[in-house]
Amino acid sequence: MANTKSAKKATRVAARRATVNKNRLTLVRSSVRKVEEAIASGKKADAEAALKSATPQLARGAQKGVMHKNAASRKVSRLTARVRAMKG
Repeated sequence: MANTKSAKKATRVAARRATVNKNRLTLVRSSVRKVEEAIASGKKADAEAALKSATPQLARGAQKGVMHKNAASRKVSRLTARVRAMKG
């Protein structure tokens, strides 16, 4: 348990930030899942729309430090390649 006033505050702040970061990461994962589901369903128009909304979510997640910037870039790149490879 924290002993000093500043350590107690740091614990409270860390808990708040953890909640915010968890929500951000959930948004990122949900947006990626929507793209993958659209790809699996075979609907290219839906997949492109989902990718268009997922790309800024991934970039924002990287910018806010929820995920590494290279990981976000890699996910965008791979999802884009999969959407482009779709027929229809």
